Amino acid sequence: MSRTTTYLAILVGIVCAWFIINSILINSILFPHPRNLRSDVVQGFLIGGGLAFVTAQIYARIKATKVNGWITMFGLGDPGNGMLLRAAHAQLFPGPVNVPQEAMYWWTNTDGAGHALSGAHDYVMHFPAGGLPPNEAFWSITMGDASNHFVANPIDRYSLSDRSGLARDPDGSVDIRIQNAAPAGRESNWLPAPTGKFILWLRVYIPGEAILRGDYTVPPVVEVK
Repeated sequence: MSRTTTYLAILVGIVCAWFIINSILINSILFPHPRNLRSDVVQGFLIGGGLAFVTAQIYARIKATKVNGWITMFGLGDPGNGMLLRAAHAQLFPGPVNVPQEAMYWWTNTDGAGHALSGAHDYVMHFPAGGLPPNEAFWSITMGDASNHFVANPIDRYSLSDRSGLARDPDGSVDIRIQNAAPAGRESNWLPAPTGKFILWLRVYIPGEAILRGDYTVPPVVEVK
């Protein structure tokens, strides 16, 4: 759901519309002229591919759920999904995915205020007491750069999870620190960020019923002022 992808979808849609209007309205009705089979086949292939891309983009935005900057899709990976829904899933969640009962996925490249995540800022993700993702297996938050590649860092840490020995505050809450430089005294809860833009992924394996019902809300990534 990046701006680049949105602009590309708009451009492809405009080009497809121009080809259709030019081919049907202008060249076939207003100013008919002999047609070339090879040209028609090539145009049909390009227009069909372009319209499929635009349709998948539109459908992905309809089916996606975005809360606190985090994007997810319910029903991701269900065997009964039709071709269109699978194409929509692939736009936002490329790669192999499991059925919801096995895993749920969220990702974000913005903070809770809608600003792009960047290592130029420090962030905190606050889980209130009892507010960690409910599951019967485990959960993890993974860091990726703008190209969704792991971020090299001095402690070789690429994710945090319920198996990371996270420190809790006195009230039982958990704060995950997301920033480029190590937070003094909070290294156990530190997820190292690059200097530039980055993406976060949250994965919950064998999610609890609250997640499957859509009742669980992932807390926002908040910039530390």
